[in-house]
Amino acid sequence: MSGPRTHWLFGDQLGPHFTEPDEHGPDPDAPILLIEARSVFRRRRFHRAKVHLVLSAMRHRAAELGDRAHYVRAETYREGLRRAVGRSPVTVCHPTSRAALGLVASLPQVEVVPPRGFLVPFADFRRWADGQAGRRLLLEDFYRRVRRAEHLLLEPDGEPAGARWNFDRDNREPAPRGASGLPVPPPARPAEDDIDQQVRADLDRWERSGEVSFVGRDGPRRFAVSRGEATAALEHFAATRLAHFGRWEDAMLTADPWMAHSLLSVPLNLGLLHPGECVRRAEAAYRSGAVPLNSAEGFVRQVAGWREYVWQLYWYLGEEHRRANVLGHHAALPGWFDDLDADAVTARCLSLVLAGVRDHGWVHHIPRLMVLGNWALQHGVDPAAVTDWFHRSFVDGYDWVMLPNVVGMSQYADGGTFTTKPYAAGGAYLHRMGDFCGPCAYRPTERLGERACPFTTGYWAFVDRHRERLAANPRTARAVAGLDRLTGLPEVLAAEAARGDSAP
Repeated sequence: MSGPRTHWLFGDQLGPHFTEPDEHGPDPDAPILLIEARSVFRRRRFHRAKVHLVLSAMRHRAAELGDRAHYVRAETYREGLRRAVGRSPVTVCHPTSRAALGLVASLPQVEVVPPRGFLVPFADFRRWADGQAGRRLLLEDFYRRVRRAEHLLLEPDGEPAGARWNFDRDNREPAPRGASGLPVPPPARPAEDDIDQQVRADLDRWERSGEVSFVGRDGPRRFAVSRGEATAALEHFAATRLAHFGRWEDAMLTADPWMAHSLLSVPLNLGLLHPGECVRRAEAAYRSGAVPLNSAEGFVRQVAGWREYVWQLYWYLGEEHRRANVLGHHAALPGWFDDLDADAVTARCLSLVLAGVRDHGWVHHIPRLMVLGNWALQHGVDPAAVTDWFHRSFVDGYDWVMLPNVVGMSQYADGGTFTTKPYAAGGAYLHRMGDFCGPCAYRPTERLGERACPFTTGYWAFVDRHRERLAANPRTARAVAGLDRLTGLPEVLAAEAARGDSAP
């Protein structure tokens, strides 16, 4: 009699919920296969810290599984599968990318079981989305459905806690003026071990041999790569930082890159944490009186709302969403941007945010959207190139994460499938929400001259370039009206055109 089928884990399926048996699989006590495929890292130039995290997490998971794990290092997944099990049947949870799904679907011996690590089944989302009859797929509508289905932050009568579904307007305070950081404990910091040292030695060897090329720095590890580290990070955030998360959720401080953010996106996207346990821990903190409702709701909205929404949109909108480009943006990503060359940039906000990506492979969602994405949008960079850059350069970046976030939100390339306006802003916004501008060589209010802020001039050039589309949108029509009142517009546009893609 043959034994249980082997269960294959990808590098973002590493939590215990990916190996628990149910009616779909895997088999109880199934051998667990993990394949470290070198070709993945040869195809694209990833951030070195990202590769370190994935390999460290996979090797830690294999160590946790002990004799149950079969860890294979191979050139490709196909080779690793052949060496590990030959033609024997294998199960695998639905992968997180269309490329990986195409691979496993092409292998006759592999049975794909339903996805894990998310709250909403595909069929539930599709019923809701198909029922919108062509209307915009709004996050708020989806989010309320998830809250009701999961009974999150609801009163016994089914109404939302605090009589409001969304406390977003309470979570937009600018950074505290004069403060270098928030009055919160630092995020949990895991300790590296022998597995990390071996990973780093392997990466050094691959680079020296010319097998692979990385971008960014691989400093001491900042993010969880094991189940124990992940649950400790969740507990530390809920107990010491969540209370401060809400009010400054959209703020930026140069000396405090972490603010009160959870830094749980890495273990979540590696599959080490389940979103359900994260949001229920936040709700428990609110119910106990340890954190205010706006902070708990803001975190729940990010995890059970936006994260679930993006995952579903990735699959629902299909591969054609990757090719969306209604603004006709085709500029190449400049070399200084692609290389994370923060030292080449004079604009303090952009330089410091690029340095954060270079050093950590991570900045929180507002610098991603309103500094990095905003610059690319203003300068007409091809949205496919921006998507690829975010995927490669961020330690929590995966295809399903970045495609909807970049194409649909950051670059507005689909024309508003699920967002209401382009996220373009000038220097005034960056000055209001952060502390970048004070020592900067540029002034956020100046449009002409040596001190003209490149985000301000870039913003007005963007509005001028897309005047007709923006005038027809009630949320951006005021920007076009402001453009028509702007003095010195021809000079602003000429100066911006002369800058080109040179580092601002």
